[in-house]
Amino acid sequence: MSTLSNVTTRRGESIPPSIRFAPDAFPEAKSSKTGVSVRYVPELNKRWYVFRVSYGREDKASDYLVEDGTYTYIAKKIVEKYVGGKRRRYLQTLIPNLLFAYTTDEKAKEYVSNTPAIAYLSYYYNHFKQDEGEKNPPLTVPDEEMSRFIQATCNMNKHLLFVQPSQCHFKGGEKVRVIDGLFAGVEGRVARVAGQQRVVISLPNIGLISTAYIPTAFIQKIDTD
Repeated sequence: MSTLSNVTTRRGESIPPSIRFAPDAFPEAKSSKTGVSVRYVPELNKRWYVFRVSYGREDKASDYLVEDGTYTYIAKKIVEKYVGGKRRRYLQTLIPNLLFAYTTDEKAKEYVSNTPAIAYLSYYYNHFKQDEGEKNPPLTVPDEEMSRFIQATCNMNKHLLFVQPSQCHFKGGEKVRVIDGLFAGVEGRVARVAGQQRVVISLPNIGLISTAYIPTAFIQKIDTD
């Protein structure tokens, strides 16, 4: 399996809790076929589009977009398996069949409607909103929420989980920040998931992302007053 999107991040470095996830800290998007790479650069005319990719071809679609100059992100986690008595590590997509791309409205439309090479790529629609024609518009993710999502997943920790609300037993509604460890700087809500205390990040209209186990001493309540 090719190692794209979040592979080249600075592993193990903590992000100070008082500092936002800066653009230069975003992992580099890289094509596995050509080695072409694209850095994330905030631009007023671009948004985070969510694309649906059929039959698990997220990496293939990402290669095409990166080679076209578009920044992409695929959340992944490390999975360990024993093959022939030996432990093997590989990357597994955390949210199957979804690709995030930072691009213009015009370019997004071109990829979906006028690019035969990626005919398997389509919009992921916002089913909680309607446009003027009473149709569901393509889903986009606000920059700040996307930054939190990338910050929580770019370390590819093997304990990351994509979960449903029914799998989370939340401990109150207050927002918290992780202040130490591999997930330092991540913000979300404390919940018990899979029998462990974790911090859960919401990706609106898509689902919830759970960190690995977080000790209570590493959790700080955020004052919203």
